[in-house]
Amino acid sequence: MLEQINTSLIDWSRAQFALTAMYHWLFVPLTLGLALLMGIMETLYVATGKECWKHYTKFWMKIFGINFVIGVATGLILEFEFGTNWSNYSWFVGDIFGAPLAIEGILAFFLEATFVAVMFFGWGRVGKRFHLVSTWLTGVGAAISAWWILVANSWMQHPVGMTFNPDTMRNEMQAAGSFWEVAFSDVAVVKFFHTVLSCWVLGAAFVVGVACWYLLKKRHERMALASIKIAAAFGLFSSLVVAMTGDTSAYQVARTQPMKLAAIEGLYDGGTRQGLTAIGVLNPSKERHDDGVEPFLFEWKMPYALSFLATRDADGYVPGINDIIAGGYTQPDGTTALSAAEKMDRGREALAALGAYREARQNGDRQAADEILPRLEDNVKYLGYGYIEDTAQLVPDVPLNFYAFRVMVGLGCYFILFFAVVLFLACKRRLAGVRWMQWVGLWTIPLAYIAGQAGWIVAEVGRQPWAIQDLLPVNAAISAVSTGSVRTTFFLFLAVFTFVLAAGICIVVRIIRKGPEQSTSNA
Repeated sequence: MLEQINTSLIDWSRAQFALTAMYHWLFVPLTLGLALLMGIMETLYVATGKECWKHYTKFWMKIFGINFVIGVATGLILEFEFGTNWSNYSWFVGDIFGAPLAIEGILAFFLEATFVAVMFFGWGRVGKRFHLVSTWLTGVGAAISAWWILVANSWMQHPVGMTFNPDTMRNEMQAAGSFWEVAFSDVAVVKFFHTVLSCWVLGAAFVVGVACWYLLKKRHERMALASIKIAAAFGLFSSLVVAMTGDTSAYQVARTQPMKLAAIEGLYDGGTRQGLTAIGVLNPSKERHDDGVEPFLFEWKMPYALSFLATRDADGYVPGINDIIAGGYTQPDGTTALSAAEKMDRGREALAALGAYREARQNGDRQAADEILPRLEDNVKYLGYGYIEDTAQLVPDVPLNFYAFRVMVGLGCYFILFFAVVLFLACKRRLAGVRWMQWVGLWTIPLAYIAGQAGWIVAEVGRQPWAIQDLLPVNAAISAVSTGSVRTTFFLFLAVFTFVLAAGICIVVRIIRKGPEQSTSNA
């Protein structure tokens, strides 16, 4: 019964955090994307002196403001949930994980809050150049804020720069240089560029879509075409860079989170010269131990592509789910992978040694504690595995990861084609007469949001059951709160967030319908 209660609590806590994160991510990408667009348009205003660019900037700035406010509100709730729902997590790694969040709040958010007021209310009150600097610094502040949040998330995906202190029961930074190892790890750098540029893609898609609506309605066509040219250009650039960073990210996942890669590929039994499944339908009857059941009902693979993606060698070895559970294969660092059962045994050994060490310390028996410490240090790397009860827990949801990944990648390819076609038509001055493309532009807006949500599903669900990869599972990270309270707040948040989302959409739609100032926006 206790296990059922704990499982229910974990599920509801994860659902609540996922709910908050998904709503939060509806507003953040557009904020980051519009910040760049506003900066470019206001730069054109200051450089050319044309009032039309000022009015275009102010129009998009209104939509930015709505998303900025709601994004901040949902983000604050998200950070509070680490203390309310995941207090063991916060205790265990708070010395490391809390550092980037603190910097984000003190530095980045302060920068945004300072200059966003000048940006909105400084028109005519401060000089043009100072206002332009304020607009750019607001965008820079938003990007810096994203940097530190993504540093924290990247550390959850690939923890570095820490050591476990058995006296405090906490992971702590090893030395002064460890902070920079956390802040500028390879995973963090790639994740930042991949995520922020995907936000630029969404911002570009939103601007192109809204502008296409104006073309369909034959309103504000001058503003619409000018916005489309700028948005499509940086949307195409961003889409191409997102594809490149996505390739690097997949390579990093193969080295640091092989189970995630196996799940998103539906790869149960690995090997060399593995193909990448471009299109496929998973067999719902497939279980991990069913060797006679094919994992796919249908699939089309790109030969050797997965091996090259994961190892940079077309002949490279990629482990599948069963291989990772069984162990025995050679890892990228040249060592032989332990089986899941061996890791679990060593994790339980680490927990036993930790308990004995702390008991000796409490009894004042320093000699006994010192004798136990080497046993703990030898196995502490696998401490989190001591909380895993069944190897099946180590396998994330394969169908959800498989399909979410293909939605994300498929839409990424679509955006490259979409922005290239839109930019071509706009530069040739033919877009205003191609109504079907205007409808495509309008309906591309929701596709950009779907791609972003799919990407986060892969990142977070693919890491399960780990709150911190290979270090702390979710069943050890949870707070000791009642399931009922978490369930109640889940539905409360669902109602509040849905109301806020609906209100935000209504306000944005009203701003779009009104459009920019009539005196200078029409051709």
